[in-house]
Amino acid sequence: MAEEEPSSLASIAKCQRLPVKEFEKQYKDHLSGFHQWEQKHHAEDWILFEENIGKQLSIDEVAISQGELYTIVTNKAAHGARGALVAMVAGTKATDVVAALTKIPEKRRHTVTEVTLDMSNAMNVIVRASFPQASIVTDRFHVQQLVSEAVQDIRNKLRREALQEETAAILLAKQEKRLYQPNIYSNGDTKKQLLSRSFYLLFKSTGAWTARQTERATIVFTVFPELQHAYHLAMLFRAGYERNHTKVTAKRCLDQWYTKVKEEQIDAFMVAAESIRAHEDTILNYFTHRSTNASAESFNAKLKGFRALVRGVRDIPFFLFRVGKIYG
Repeated sequence: MAEEEPSSLASIAKCQRLPVKEFEKQYKDHLSGFHQWEQKHHAEDWILFEENIGKQLSIDEVAISQGELYTIVTNKAAHGARGALVAMVAGTKATDVVAALTKIPEKRRHTVTEVTLDMSNAMNVIVRASFPQASIVTDRFHVQQLVSEAVQDIRNKLRREALQEETAAILLAKQEKRLYQPNIYSNGDTKKQLLSRSFYLLFKSTGAWTARQTERATIVFTVFPELQHAYHLAMLFRAGYERNHTKVTAKRCLDQWYTKVKEEQIDAFMVAAESIRAHEDTILNYFTHRSTNASAESFNAKLKGFRALVRGVRDIPFFLFRVGKIYG
């Protein structure tokens, strides 16, 4: 039987003059086919739809209930519709996930040519063990996020220093029995506000700034030149993704970026650069087909939306059964 939307179930229950909870129970026990589902007895630990395997897969994690994580493997070719779900396995422990995925016949698993993932080492181990013929691609946006977070770390450090400076000035003004007057820049911001309100503009390229953001950026980069250096490093890294179309040119660009980071000696970027260097091979694989993990993120958003629609997950096996009906 086709899966009913929870809102439809509520409407049917109203027409039948049944309490919604009672109708949901009737649906689960007698109408849905849940008790005849062949994966019911192990659903809380893992579910597989081996027939949905395609050449290009994505792997990610999602919280199903009360922060409990499940590892999800999806087929990109299904575009988030029926046939997208390949596997859902409880937890993110590599040995557990590999044990479930290797229940899929080896011949099928060897047809996978590419898997996209985030920067998790556990996910990397899972893919290498489960899909040995596949090229591993580290998601572009997770890598860019790592670099953007380095910029925000510097902004937050400067903001804390500005807050401490302001607090000390206020206390001094009280001691001297005078009114505290903060320094206000030409755009109307104080130093603390300048840093606080620069959050979004530091994620964007200069061409995407509004007039007010351009004015704020000019001031913040004048007052805090270290933040300007960090921003330029982040934009230089981003340009490497946008301007390069082969692994060879991307590698050359990345080496130049490492050199710039070393010259600037900014701690947050030194850490980010080391992490990127550790994942360099799989990061460069992006330039083969320019594949990302966006499909996995989209699928996870759908699961979260479905979870909200059913007002939370009280019965994990039944929830996964319904997910399987829609996406399996």
